[in-house]
Amino acid sequence: MSWVTTTLSSTLGRKVVMSLTGLFLCTFLIVHLVGNLQLFKGDEGQSFNEYSYFMTHNPIIKTISYLLYTSIIVHALMALILTRQNQASRPIKYAYAKPEANSHWTSRNMGILGTVLLVFIIIHMRTFWYTMHFGPVVLNGETITAGAIPEVTYDGEPIKDLYAVTVFAFSYLWYVALYVLSMAALSFHLVHGFQSGFQTLGLRHKKYSPLIEFLGTYVFGIIIPALFAAMPVYIYLKAHHILF
Repeated sequence: MSWVTTTLSSTLGRKVVMSLTGLFLCTFLIVHLVGNLQLFKGDEGQSFNEYSYFMTHNPIIKTISYLLYTSIIVHALMALILTRQNQASRPIKYAYAKPEANSHWTSRNMGILGTVLLVFIIIHMRTFWYTMHFGPVVLNGETITAGAIPEVTYDGEPIKDLYAVTVFAFSYLWYVALYVLSMAALSFHLVHGFQSGFQTLGLRHKKYSPLIEFLGTYVFGIIIPALFAAMPVYIYLKAHHILF
């Protein structure tokens, strides 16, 4: 295991680990988005509940979920270490500097954007994952335990009505606003992070760079965050009978 210690103790190794975990998290975003798009179906939450049941009961998915949690922690830890390392290497700031000429705003503020996202992930996990497994949860003004989350039956199979939990959470304007602002932070974070990950891994090539830049800027930087942000807005407007 000496190679692990060597990798994690070098700047390049830490950047590689952060890139690998970051790109893995990008893959997770796609899967998570496809599942959450079921919220837009007008079937009273059946598609979303069935998706949630599959994701929480499939043994392969459950195993991958632990890899996901580990990746989030490692990614954040590597980012923190590298940021502190960069600050330590430049203890004295220049009297005058024009960083705009050398780097993009997103690259200079990845630490801030990442911190916002980490706080959001903690709140998001508390709202949904923790509630589902441990509770308690408040639905319609009544506090219930995780085991007592209402169930719905599809084709004779009773499953937890996590759609009801989601609708309740997104009925609060403050949470919707937090979600949308966090998706804006995610957008800026991904615009730089996606392309930077390929560069760190040495996978940038003039033949593939246009595709990487397109995916980073438009797919991960705009489309995916926008669709995620649209979900709580849609549910909030629907729950309060606005426009729907």
